[in-house]
Amino acid sequence: MTTMPTLFISHGGPNIVISDTPARHYLETISDRVPAPKAIVIVSAHFETHGVTVVTDPRPEMIYDFGGFAPELYKMIYAAPGAPELAEKVLALLDQAGLDPARLGKRGYDHGTWTPLKLAFPQANIPIVQVSIDPNRDAAWHYAVGQALSPLREEGVLLIGSGHITHNLRAFFSVMRQGAAPDPSLAAKVNAFTGWFEEKLAANDTASILDWKTKAPFPSENHPTDEHLMPIFFAYGAAGEKVRAERVHNSVDHGFFANDSYLFH
Repeated sequence: MTTMPTLFISHGGPNIVISDTPARHYLETISDRVPAPKAIVIVSAHFETHGVTVVTDPRPEMIYDFGGFAPELYKMIYAAPGAPELAEKVLALLDQAGLDPARLGKRGYDHGTWTPLKLAFPQANIPIVQVSIDPNRDAAWHYAVGQALSPLREEGVLLIGSGHITHNLRAFFSVMRQGAAPDPSLAAKVNAFTGWFEEKLAANDTASILDWKTKAPFPSENHPTDEHLMPIFFAYGAAGEKVRAERVHNSVDHGFFANDSYLFH
């Protein structure tokens, strides 16, 4: 069986599924970029718990965890099944790694999961297991979660981290809702930050990547809080030690809100 790559995606706002943007059109190409997965394990920045939690729900429903968007978004359904047997395997791997995972029997798909997967795999026929982030843990911890689940790649499972390469919502909403002009200095800081990640990932400089808050330029301007970056460390860790990072998408909304996506081979 082909060893699966891993994937980090910037999932955008929930309206990405109806917006005519480069980021949306990129997400629609994912199924052409990866081998057909038998199942998906996804870590969403919108699934926050203390420690790591695995969802065993066989039929996840929908979570519309947003407000003020187009009414049609609240009627959308992504009916992909859960995968309880795979979830138990995920739990076992995390337990073997000493990560003390918790089990959650009922949880729907938040928009960090269903919006990108609705675009990437619209048939909704691939079983999905959801795994949480812990916003109080650092990059190295999320990297270790990815490492623990890396063996699943040999079984045709696609491991996805769904977050955002930059996530300054205060600046974003000031532009979107108040009509303010984008700050050109912020755009430069975003470019420096995303360019640093591209360089360090290409070099497989794990030590620098995991020390991003100290080493990367303008970390607080790009991530006032850390949760949306944590999925990239999961995907990077899950790809193994001899990883090759490919920046497969890098559009920018409003001059500063970056949508980078990486395939890790």
